[in-house]
Amino acid sequence: MKGIVEQDRLLKQYFGHDGFRNGQKPLIDAILTGRDVLGVMPTGAGKSVCFQLPALMLPGMTLVVSPLISLMKDQVAALTAMGIPAACINSTLSSGEYAEALYRAGLEEYKILYVAPERLMTADFQRLCRTGRIPLVAVDEAHCVSQWGQDFRPSYLDIAGFIEGLPQRPVVGAFTATATDAVKADIVKLLGLRDPLSVTTGFDRPNLFFDVQQPRDKFGWVLDYLRRHGKQSGIVYCATRKAVDQTCQKLVQHGISATRYHAGLPDDERRRNQEDFVYDHRRVMVATNAFGMGIDKSNISFVLHYNMPKNIESYYQEAGRAGRDGAAARCVLLFSAGDVQTAKYLINASSENEALSESERQEVRRLDLVRLRQMTDYCKTSGCYRRFLLRYFGEQAPKRCDGCGNCVSEQRQVDITLQAQKILSGVARVERRYPGSLGTTLIVRMLRGSREQRVQQLGLDGLSTYGIMADTDRSKIREYIDALVEQGYLAQTTGSFPVLQTTERAWEVLRGEVRVTYSKRIEQAEAPTRQRSEDRRNDTPDGGLYEALRNLRTELARAEGVPAYVVFSNATLADMAVKRPTSMDEFLDVSGVGEYKATRYGRAFLEAIRKWEANTGTAHV
Repeated sequence: MKGIVEQDRLLKQYFGHDGFRNGQKPLIDAILTGRDVLGVMPTGAGKSVCFQLPALMLPGMTLVVSPLISLMKDQVAALTAMGIPAACINSTLSSGEYAEALYRAGLEEYKILYVAPERLMTADFQRLCRTGRIPLVAVDEAHCVSQWGQDFRPSYLDIAGFIEGLPQRPVVGAFTATATDAVKADIVKLLGLRDPLSVTTGFDRPNLFFDVQQPRDKFGWVLDYLRRHGKQSGIVYCATRKAVDQTCQKLVQHGISATRYHAGLPDDERRRNQEDFVYDHRRVMVATNAFGMGIDKSNISFVLHYNMPKNIESYYQEAGRAGRDGAAARCVLLFSAGDVQTAKYLINASSENEALSESERQEVRRLDLVRLRQMTDYCKTSGCYRRFLLRYFGEQAPKRCDGCGNCVSEQRQVDITLQAQKILSGVARVERRYPGSLGTTLIVRMLRGSREQRVQQLGLDGLSTYGIMADTDRSKIREYIDALVEQGYLAQTTGSFPVLQTTERAWEVLRGEVRVTYSKRIEQAEAPTRQRSEDRRNDTPDGGLYEALRNLRTELARAEGVPAYVVFSNATLADMAVKRPTSMDEFLDVSGVGEYKATRYGRAFLEAIRKWEANTGTAHV
């Protein structure tokens, strides 16, 4: 076992932390004793430290396999800023840069080398790995190896063969933020992990506030939110490229500092737009899900989903890009019924997973539709959003969290027994006419008394329940149906064409044996995010000092050509504003300040604090 004191010293010296976070220490200890590991830890929980710190203690050079160029660049910039020699090898390097990186790697000038999975099997890289000492191979975003996961990358299937081909097998670590039990089993098998220590920390992100809104005007809602949070940086996710282009253009026209990202843009524009966001030249990124995996930008204060994602894994991963530094952040999903159809279209039209057989593709599509149903249930639940997410990932959770939209809003119990009887009676009559029943849209049209051709073709206008809810808004009927599904009076099948069916409990309502109520959310509170007590802080601590420190950080970052969070995270600045250090020793007590950064930036920040105190006449306590 490598010295515990040495681990603690390196953690403080380079990463600026006084103690390990949950799950980090057992993973680090296992790696240092030569055991493979699998770490499943939510975004912001400190996965990178689990392989970066052992890399400092092991002889030779650690390889980190990473799927995205942007992730590599960000990680290397952050490591370099901490004084850790690191580099990356990917397709963006010129031939000269590539040759220099290989040469310096061969001399073991780097402690950590990031590499794209596609580069592992190239002749030059194979030669480097046959001659150098590689004590550890860390696989980041390890869920990409599983064809049952939401981000399958065929190139990840080469990793196991690459490792087995090395002269001496290194320790192998696999790390990801989201993985179900099936995906975890795939990771162990496909990466060839040997008796790995598996650590899954809690998925809860206490600093994130979760909410679902159903505005009639989504763009108006987003514009209002961005104006009310004018100093914050965040992401707006859209389901399609067209929606990204339109939303970004309209935001810019309304004076919002926004840019865009999707796979249909030229490479140079995507790279430029991403850098504008990461370097805080633009505060809002409007993007498809092509953007974000591994983006190491810690000062993202909100993630808004303009459309519902296809599954909870993707949603939690995308929402989790907010608040990586532990500061309060908001994750709001704007839901509409049309989102479900868009998601189904994207699932059925998907050309991904080309390495799979037709039967495997059909099974993936079936699982995708099951996951879509679960994502839809999240959007429609009247219960705690955090509880829903945590239970999906297999964790127990209290019924209330006081940190999501449903928990902080006023709820009123509404009796909908009469409406429920009408709906259940209508579904029962449809089931008699059409064994297996029909979909929600047709049933709503029948209840409303629609004269649309399809309704008449199916003879729905001949049912006794036809038009029984003609005076009720279509969206309201859907809301009642959602409540009946959630409470078990109706069931909705999965698959490409889900249908509504009555359950045994429905007859209790139809016979008048039970009353049906549902929770109606009537007031939305802009409440503070639930956080651990030690993380509670104001958005602008000490009346202006935080902003002064942010401005200094921006100046230093621009002068060095690095993202602002590489200098210090928002959480570090907030702690600095509270503690107001006056000496280098006190500066080192700030969370997130290591020795290298203290030497590099300490004087500038101490001077900024001194000037602020002098200008405000505030004595240090």
